[in-house]
Amino acid sequence: MKGIILAGGTGTRLYPLTMVTSKQLLPVYDKPMIYYPLSTLMLADIKDILIISTPDDIERFKQLLGNGKQFGLNLSYAVQPNPDGLAQAFLIGKEFIKDDACALILGDNIFYGNGFRGILKKALKNAEQNHTASVFGYYVNEPGRYGIVEFDKDKNAVSVEEKPKNPKSNYAITGLYFCPSGVSKIVEQLTPSDRGELEITSLMDMYLSQQRLNVSVLGRGFAWLDMGTIDSLYDAGSFVRMIEKRQGIQISAPEEIAYRNGWIDKASLIDSAKKYGNSPYGKHLMTVASGKLKY
Repeated sequence: MKGIILAGGTGTRLYPLTMVTSKQLLPVYDKPMIYYPLSTLMLADIKDILIISTPDDIERFKQLLGNGKQFGLNLSYAVQPNPDGLAQAFLIGKEFIKDDACALILGDNIFYGNGFRGILKKALKNAEQNHTASVFGYYVNEPGRYGIVEFDKDKNAVSVEEKPKNPKSNYAITGLYFCPSGVSKIVEQLTPSDRGELEITSLMDMYLSQQRLNVSVLGRGFAWLDMGTIDSLYDAGSFVRMIEKRQGIQISAPEEIAYRNGWIDKASLIDSAKKYGNSPYGKHLMTVASGKLKY
């Protein structure tokens, strides 16, 4: 299984914050935004990850993350010249994906909830072994802002639609998609929407028409946050701060996940902790290395 983080776009809704830097490099409380989607893919046991960004920003991601060795990862990079739709990521990453299944996550999404790792691994298994795609539904108050999934009375998905004027449900499709092998070839068959984009909902609709789409609803025990506006960026930082302060943990610490996955050893974890210096993040990694945190 391969993974892609789409960290492109112009971030105009966050101006002036994003006039000289990528949205996905902005801080979300105590970490760069991209640490959160990176951690989600790591929780799914995905080690080969492609980061796609703009020509102006791609070097900054390389400077921050390098080749991924410190996280036990193999990181690659690619440029999206123009933001021509989310599904375009599978075309840009065609040579990276090859014949593997692939998960795509948007670079401004945070997922948090008990049991999430198990949900991710189930989606990975469905993609690799059952050749089916998986998306995740989340109840929202303003469904017209999102791609929406409609269910029948038996809770089976019957349609998906991008930013509908008259939404058929309140369940948004989150920015995380698991696809079986051959996804790039399917995207090549898509035609741009009226917005001139290759819509990810059009891709999911193709899987649905082939009866190869699984939709898992993330219930009340889960948080899904996207950070496309000033208010949602602030809310995400406040949420992360509240959880970390109250529970004494770190949400989305890639080095910790790598250590608990057995991808890096204690010496590597300590080296990373020292790199972060006397910051709370560095102190947390040192506490993990000490064995005091058992979860």
